[in-house]
Amino acid sequence: MASRARVRAPELVGAGGWLNTGGKDLTLADFRGKITVLDFWKSYTI
Repeated sequence: MASRARVRAPELVGAGGWLNTGGKDLTLADFRGKITVLDFWKSYTI
């Protein structure tokens, strides 16, 4: 099996930050090693 190069993901930055109902600020590092689904949703997509 061929080995894969590890590429470090950049920190996600933006005007709104993360939407989190748990009240804790999140960073990309909080998701390291976890399966994560990102939903890029806007109100005009309805």
